[in-house]
Amino acid sequence: MTVVHVELGRHLYGGARQVAYLLNGIGPEDGRHVLVCLPGSGVERAIANPRVEIRPLAMRGDLDLGFVFRLRRVLDEVAARLVHVHSRKGDLPALIAARLAGVPAIYSRRVDNPPNWADRHLKFPLCRRVVTISEGILAVLRGAGVAPDKLHCIPSAIDTALYPGVCSRERFEAEFGLPPGTPTLGMVAQLIERKGHAVLFEALARILPRHPHLRVLIFGQGPLEAELKQRAASLGLADHLHFAGFRRDLPDILPCLSILAHPAWMEGLGVSLLEAAASGVPIVACRAGGMPEVVEDGVTGYLIAPGDAPALADCLDRLLNAPELAKKMGRAGRERVHRRFAIAGMVAGNLALYRQWLER
Repeated sequence: MTVVHVELGRHLYGGARQVAYLLNGIGPEDGRHVLVCLPGSGVERAIANPRVEIRPLAMRGDLDLGFVFRLRRVLDEVAARLVHVHSRKGDLPALIAARLAGVPAIYSRRVDNPPNWADRHLKFPLCRRVVTISEGILAVLRGAGVAPDKLHCIPSAIDTALYPGVCSRERFEAEFGLPPGTPTLGMVAQLIERKGHAVLFEALARILPRHPHLRVLIFGQGPLEAELKQRAASLGLADHLHFAGFRRDLPDILPCLSILAHPAWMEGLGVSLLEAAASGVPIVACRAGGMPEVVEDGVTGYLIAPGDAPALADCLDRLLNAPELAKKMGRAGRERVHRRFAIAGMVAGNLALYRQWLER
């Protein structure tokens, strides 16, 4: 079988990283796989599997009609049997190219917001399957009227080998200027509204009088950084918060956290949740999107309603007051990720779907 994968992201963010995991996991018995990507992109550099053919193609935005014909030419040259469009960037031109070439297409959906007009009337009709990265996204699409037999869920994965769950406490405390043994709460997310930083700040204002030694590390970058710093200062949190920016060494940092908070009200699945769980950290997240698939309420952490700052404060209070319970939940979360979100399972799920369509 010849499957052409289209991933047009410039950087190796969540979706592109999943494509790299998938293609690097392809074996010699799994057919021919071709990656179409932007020249010099992060996903191109991340492919270490010599069995994967890489076809860099320039694309100048979703209105680049020339890209449609350049991609169609590639599909003809490699005798493609199936096209998998992995991301929203350039998705419509890629799906049109597949239709013009007479090749069935599969389309990955990684966000849990309801589909818009273009999704429902242009993109989805051009593909045979919409693959969601969580059951939460699948439920949103089904609720929006997408035919159930067109939907298929294959959860995202992480490289669990990168997260051994070992904390170098001295190094961690020195890096962030923490006194020895300081309880530390972390949040890993873009600094944008829907991630719920404001909810976390409100919860912190409630619990800090009872936990004056707590320190909070905010990882990530985004357009709301200045606004969030000002909000934290207005709530009297500035001495307890450290905005740590984007970090590439999270596998070393996460195991040292006491708790991870993720009060986002929209999240397809949450790779940062998978990474924290793989590191043995208990999580407090929201009952929305794919987050309940990562966090088992009362077992690996707690789930709250989106926007419920008092509930978030209560859950954080509970874990800070019971460190042994927090450690037990962290161990359970680590086991859950290894069992349900390993790369091998994600690769096998995609290959099974490809074979299903090619056998037809």
